[in-house]
Amino acid sequence: MKYSGIGGQAVMEGVMMKNGSKYAVAVRKPDQEIIVETSEYQGIIKKECIRNLPVARGVFSFAESLTLGMKTLTFSASFFEEEDSSAQSARDQKKEEAFMGIAVVLAVVLAVGLFMILPYGLSLLFRRLIASQWIVALLEGVFRLLIFVGYVAGISLMSDIKRVYMYHGAEHKCINCIEHGYDLTVENVRKSSRLHKRCGTSFLLIVMLISILFFMLIQVESPIMRLVLRLVLIPVIAGVSYEFIRLAGRTDNVLVNILSKPGLWLQGITTKEPEDDMIEVAIASVEAVFDWRAYIRENFADRKREDCV
Repeated sequence: MKYSGIGGQAVMEGVMMKNGSKYAVAVRKPDQEIIVETSEYQGIIKKECIRNLPVARGVFSFAESLTLGMKTLTFSASFFEEEDSSAQSARDQKKEEAFMGIAVVLAVVLAVGLFMILPYGLSLLFRRLIASQWIVALLEGVFRLLIFVGYVAGISLMSDIKRVYMYHGAEHKCINCIEHGYDLTVENVRKSSRLHKRCGTSFLLIVMLISILFFMLIQVESPIMRLVLRLVLIPVIAGVSYEFIRLAGRTDNVLVNILSKPGLWLQGITTKEPEDDMIEVAIASVEAVFDWRAYIRENFADRKREDCV
């Protein structure tokens, strides 16, 4: 496997792929036409010396992924609205952008409440029964994992989310196909794995696991300070988690692969096998931002690559 540098996400009836600052969103419209829009996203921090700081770059990347993800998801959803979006005024577009910003903030607040504050609140119920603060912190982490996995599994039962998970699978399969040196065709993509170590699902699970270690090691007596620490340390935990995912995507080290297994197992829920027409959409998104032929010539010049293994 050779690191390609491309990544993406599933959107409504489509796939977004990003390569550097350039990204593309490919969507299959209700009339079955595939529409592809390309653009650039420079990110929150422009200075490379700051953007590349270890740990901090994970915080920036997470915030940028949320912002760009919401933007591309809104774009894909616009093709399935009853109203004619072509008649949208500039004022309406500004309102939509403002709403998107509010939605991102609200999503972060809800996620913090559900996955950080709620598990902490549940662990407080056991503090009078369990003397060891380490065990209570471990119990809090178990609650956090159960809530997260339960949430992921629960929404997978929704029909719309199932299709998003299928496009998520198509996204991963395209990247795996390229990074293993095979031509980006529907047949080769279909044979590729739908699991990938650089997935956002794996990142979120790593956040949950690393938070257990942080909160077991950092102990304070005040309940209020414990809650404050959980909120303040979120960026640090996200940054450390990003560094692991970044490393995992660039190496086949045995230990890293073992530590990546839980994330890959969870992707069994968040990715599904896509249909061929979904793969076509994902391929269109890749080709809009990434020259996979040049990449394969450069990295797999000696490999016969007609078929994907």
